[in-house]
Amino acid sequence: MARKISFLNYKGGVGKTSLIVNTAACLAANGRRVLLCDFDTQSNASIWLMRLERWNKLNADGHGSVYSFFEPGGVQLEDLIVRDVVQDKGGKPALPGLDLLPTTFNLVDLENEFTGDPRRPAYLLFQEQLAEVAKNYDYVLFDCPPNLLRASQCSVFSSNEIYVPSNPDALSLIGFTLLVEKLGRFQQLSAGFRTTAMGTPTQIRGIIFNSIKTGVDIEVPKMRMQLRLNQFKAAKRASSDAKIFDTQIRDAMVVRRAVTLGLPVNLIGQESAEATRDNVVQDYRQLAAEIERHEP
Repeated sequence: MARKISFLNYKGGVGKTSLIVNTAACLAANGRRVLLCDFDTQSNASIWLMRLERWNKLNADGHGSVYSFFEPGGVQLEDLIVRDVVQDKGGKPALPGLDLLPTTFNLVDLENEFTGDPRRPAYLLFQEQLAEVAKNYDYVLFDCPPNLLRASQCSVFSSNEIYVPSNPDALSLIGFTLLVEKLGRFQQLSAGFRTTAMGTPTQIRGIIFNSIKTGVDIEVPKMRMQLRLNQFKAAKRASSDAKIFDTQIRDAMVVRRAVTLGLPVNLIGQESAEATRDNVVQDYRQLAAEIERHEP
């Protein structure tokens, strides 16, 4: 059974997309079948992995992204997946095993223009088809915007784990706290739609410190985050095995360069010593390995 994980924090700007893209790429490089579902209306993960030229065509067409699934007479979810999304300069697969459910800017219409049956909310429709698609994967990862509106609800309802990308600052702690509050309300709202086949409702299982700049001391922010996490665990509002990950992702120029190249950083490392010098490739590899060890 695929592990289904949402990457979500109510604070924006924590480097969530770079974290999920590069973690997914490292999992795929380890031989795992990975589906990355982009539910962030900014479309950053889709633009990165498809590269701008391919993504522009998808955005201009208005069809073929995840929003097409929710339109009247929408297509099947499986038909929207971009297989082996990462390509080399010749257009051939560069990272077999990493697939993408892409999004475009029209996903924002899901919040105001979705007119489905209220007895079958958008998140239930999505989960039902994802259950079949997920059988083909080891991991399904969801890139979520910093909220719990309809798009994020599809991700959270369909997943069993939430990892919280964070920076070593007070705003990340506030965002984490708000996320737990909103998550509790959504779980009450959606409880009647859950089935035993879906497994346990999604739980906070990890906090990942990301984009840490050189010379920044994170011990005090980490201590405060651990204290808050302990409080939520004691109140059973986070998984009993939830933790702050040992792996910490350093800030590195090569990550920003990777977006321009349309490649995850572990593929840039094959072509350049830049990624190795920054050591961020090793960070992502260690994080992928730690996620694998942190099974529910």
